Amino acid sequence: MSGSNLRPVLGLTTYLQQAQTGVWDVKASFLPHIYFEGVNRAGGIAVLLPPQPVDADIAARVLDGLDGLIITGGSDVDPARYGQAPHPATDQPGRERDAWEFAMLDGALRRGMPVLGICRGAQVLNVALGGTLHQHLPDVIGHTHHQKGNAVFGTSEVRTVPGTRLAALIGESSDAQCYHHQAIDRLGTGLIVSAQDSDGVIEAVELPGESFVLAVQWHPEERLDDLRLFAGVVAAAAAYASGRVAL
Repeated sequence: MSGSNLRPVLGLTTYLQQAQTGVWDVKASFLPHIYFEGVNRAGGIAVLLPPQPVDADIAARVLDGLDGLIITGGSDVDPARYGQAPHPATDQPGRERDAWEFAMLDGALRRGMPVLGICRGAQVLNVALGGTLHQHLPDVIGHTHHQKGNAVFGTSEVRTVPGTRLAALIGESSDAQCYHHQAIDRLGTGLIVSAQDSDGVIEAVELPGESFVLAVQWHPEERLDDLRLFAGVVAAAAAYASGRVAL
């Protein structure tokens, strides 16, 4: 099979927490099906990446088998990673997942591998590059629209920044499905804002340049009638895979 015909392989990070299924109540790694359905529908192959003990060599070994990385949604990043004490509303830290995702992201960025961050993934990208977070967004903007609770998503209109990769993918604006009580505060090194909402909340960031590194604060997997973000990262991963085959 030629490089141009290869379906790219994208790794998606997963939860690691107590979960119930049938008679079992165990610590488990899992990810909602809609995440990898989005990858599949966009033409990619999805591989799940459960948190596990990690160092740079282990991350490199995993990344050797991937053409793209998607850092998915989930609980809050440990505030210690950006030099803050925890807010009362901040989740208990999941340090195993944090360590895994930060190592995988670092390795992917070093390779120029395509990266898409989703919700928590946007926060991981920002913190990994030296940025900080608002730990409880209602303290900043005065309402809970971005995370209504009880698994009810809020809908926000996000407006993109002209000339960004995100604007090229989705146009001037989009209705976004949001479920986050935290948000980006100080930008990480090299990142630019590529979308905000009417409250001024940063809803997407990206790294300028040839490599596809884009992260959105909303949940595109909740709207699989609109595959533009998944199609973007899958296309970038296919180009990355073709370059690897050519080598």
